[in-house]
Amino acid sequence: MFFRRLFLVISLLTASVGTAWADTQLVMVEEKGCIWCARWNAEIAPIYPKTEEGGAAPLRRMDIRAKRPDDITFARSLTFTPTFVLVVEGQEMSRIEGYPGEDFFWGLLGKMLSQANLDISG
Repeated sequence: MFFRRLFLVISLLTASVGTAWADTQLVMVEEKGCIWCARWNAEIAPIYPKTEEGGAAPLRRMDIRAKRPDDITFARSLTFTPTFVLVVEGQEMSRIEGYPGEDFFWGLLGKMLSQANLDISG
C-alpha cells in the first residue's frame, strides 16, 4: 500500500512539472531580411534546443507580418525583429526586443526564466 501511494505521489508531481514546462515557450518574432534574426540564427539557433533554457522554453517561430496566434496573449504590439517573448500558459511574461549579442542574450533569457519561476539549474 505504501509503495502504491508513493508511486501515485511521484506520478502526480512529475505530471505537474511536465505540464508547466510544456505550457512554456519562447516565441521568436522574426521577418525575412532581418540581419539581427540571421545573426541569432547563426549564433544561438543551433544550440538553443540542446540547452536547459531550450528545454524549459522550447522555441516557437512567428513572422511579424503573420496573423497573431489564437493561443497567445501578447502584452503589447510586436514592433521589432527579432523579439523574443516568453509565454507561459498562453500569456506573455516578458520579452527581449532586438538581439543584444550572444553573451547578453543568455543573461537576459536567464533572468526572464527566473522571474517566471522556472528553475533550469538542472
